[in-house]
Amino acid sequence: MPDEPAENISGGPDGGGETDEFAPGDGDSRAEAVVDELGELYWRKAYGGRDGFECLVRTILSQNTSDKASQPAHDSLMERYGPAERLAETLADGDRDELAETIASAGLYNRKSTVIGEAAAWALREFDSTEAFDRFVAESDPGEVRETLLSVDGVGPKTADCVLLFAGGRGGVFPVDTHVHRIARRMGLAPPDADHEAVREAIEAEVPPEKCGFGHTAMIQFGREYCSARDPACLDDPEACPLYDLCDRVGVDEFDGSFVDPGETVTTDD
Repeated sequence: MPDEPAENISGGPDGGGETDEFAPGDGDSRAEAVVDELGELYWRKAYGGRDGFECLVRTILSQNTSDKASQPAHDSLMERYGPAERLAETLADGDRDELAETIASAGLYNRKSTVIGEAAAWALREFDSTEAFDRFVAESDPGEVRETLLSVDGVGPKTADCVLLFAGGRGGVFPVDTHVHRIARRMGLAPPDADHEAVREAIEAEVPPEKCGFGHTAMIQFGREYCSARDPACLDDPEACPLYDLCDRVGVDEFDGSFVDPGETVTTDD
């Protein structure tokens, strides 16, 4: 097993430890086989146990940017507004301009500071405290948690699913970011014109619950290392991609070295 990837949406070593929760084998579906193959490439992790509201804030900061940009913003936010057990209280009372300055490295800092501040105020209205919100995320029905999170302005499906996974530790949750959306359609694991929710539904239906959390983080890492938006490894050489035999390469033309978004391969009748 290689060293754990230095960059991972889970936050590196603090995102959970190596786990024997599943052993890669012969998957019952191609999507499961992909996750199993990723299990041979990357450390398999167990997720959960993070503070729910801090996880929500961390995921909002990661929207439309990289971990490299959002992690320093998260660290600065926690240094100024922590501890995690009272994060919503502190943020709800904080100055929005000061918060925007604190998280500037994450980009879109004015919008994100507004979303975070309003989410903090909402959490206190609905749950009275950060700790009560954290218990709700960790202990309540996953469907209820997801629906509740989606009612918050600025919280979309990917953000809600990341909170369920990294704070709630829920099996069967496969958050879909831009990497997963691209790779699942390029590989043929979901229809080429599927939106993020359709991709999530397709993968969660085919991958066992205990493999979904790892599958999400591993597919992101795979997208960074092998199947990027602008330089898929298969165009260099079939042997350059460890998942070549499991991939339909939708939108990729290996003969002329070109590629398009999988959605552009869909034709519609006039």
